[in-house]
Amino acid sequence: MAPSYPGRMPALALVAALVLLGAGCSDDAKAGGGDDDAPTPDEVLALAKTTLDETSAVTISLETDEVPSGVTGIKSATGVGAHPAAFEGEFELSVNGLPATAEVIAVDGVTYAKNSLLLPDWTSIDPSDYGAPDPAQLMAPDDGFSGLIAAIVDAEEGDSVRGGDDNREIFTEYTGTIPSSAVEALIPTAEGDFDAVLTVSDEGELRWAELTGVFYENADALTYTLELDDYGTEAEITAP
Repeated sequence: MAPSYPGRMPALALVAALVLLGAGCSDDAKAGGGDDDAPTPDEVLALAKTTLDETSAVTISLETDEVPSGVTGIKSATGVGAHPAAFEGEFELSVNGLPATAEVIAVDGVTYAKNSLLLPDWTSIDPSDYGAPDPAQLMAPDDGFSGLIAAIVDAEEGDSVRGGDDNREIFTEYTGTIPSSAVEALIPTAEGDFDAVLTVSDEGELRWAELTGVFYENADALTYTLELDDYGTEAEITAP
């Protein structure tokens, strides 16, 4: 789970309100309880965006159960995303229905990939050729994951539960709609609006996101699940 992460004074004030609010609720109750002093969903999500934009790096997991047959797209991506915008990890792809796994490094505006069958040596690629985003831009402020938080419309607070180490954290869900213009940073072929569930910790960290909608042209709606963890980790990502 995420290590302790030093926040800023404005963030701490809002986090304290969240903690006090959660302490007065049962584990499965909604945090809010009609308290006029409780932060609004927009305030909580604004804090989550700031926390993500200001962290040094996070670990990333993005996956879906199955990429539609005949589509070239992402089955899963795992790795580390860092600021300034950079990524190092592994992509599991579906290329017209055939599975392929590639090591990926994206830094300084260039994406490099290595695959034992097609790209035995590190090679610069255009990620869009594989239905993938520019991995480095996933961590760019106002784009990627940060852009998802900023773009959510009609956010509503859902349930809160305890979790993490020794159940010391409180996680609260926020539901809403995100337009494809923001989701395209994850899957470039996304179209239409997406149902979103964003889960934020009491430390103001976006920890999970679940997006459901049409990610690929001429395909049915499906769901991608994103997990962000280890806020504040250190990562030195360089070109291969």
